[in-house]
Amino acid sequence: MKRLIHCAFGVYLVFAFLFSRPISGQISTTNSPVGDSPGAGLNQPPAQPAATQRTTRTDDTFIIGNDDVLAISVWKEPDLTKQIPVRSDGKISLPLIGDIQAAGRTPSQLELDITEKLKSYITDPQVAVIVQQINSLKFNILGLVSKPGSYPLTAGTTIVDAVAIAGGFKDFAKRKGVYVLRPGPGGTEQRYGFNYQEFIKGKDTKQNIMLKPRDTVIVP
Repeated sequence: MKRLIHCAFGVYLVFAFLFSRPISGQISTTNSPVGDSPGAGLNQPPAQPAATQRTTRTDDTFIIGNDDVLAISVWKEPDLTKQIPVRSDGKISLPLIGDIQAAGRTPSQLELDITEKLKSYITDPQVAVIVQQINSLKFNILGLVSKPGSYPLTAGTTIVDAVAIAGGFKDFAKRKGVYVLRPGPGGTEQRYGFNYQEFIKGKDTKQNIMLKPRDTVIVP
């Protein structure tokens, strides 16, 4: 009987010893920092694809004009996402809402206008308006110059540049009385005088201002 007890006790010790040893190749991840684990991040939810992230562009300074090309995007509405030129009447046409005024509006203002009109057809429309191509940046020059008319406005164009672009003064032009009319808010106009005779003598050179879109240079 004692021999059986000793044998049973010996078997117990052997099993206890074997099961107390760590199994070869076992990796414990308990309480391990996420960054330290070789499989860190594998079970994390995937990042949102870039294509589903909504982006909009707003611009409260640029005024849309005739002939500008606009990229209209409505989130999750491919039929309403397109490039549209602004017509000569200042309007664009979109599915569902028809004609809408674009010229004279900023991209952010036009976004709001389109959004309001689409609410009758789409739940929570997300609209983005981007000026894809600017064709409306022009200035006018009238009066006694060789080629009065409307010209594309490039960066840094001044009054003197405008006169040169228009072919120069005619013989009886009042070079001391040139002025610029600039549209202001609410239909108002600002007037800037320019005395060419003083300018070429190096006097008051600051009067040779840079032109802005829709400025009109008058040469009496």
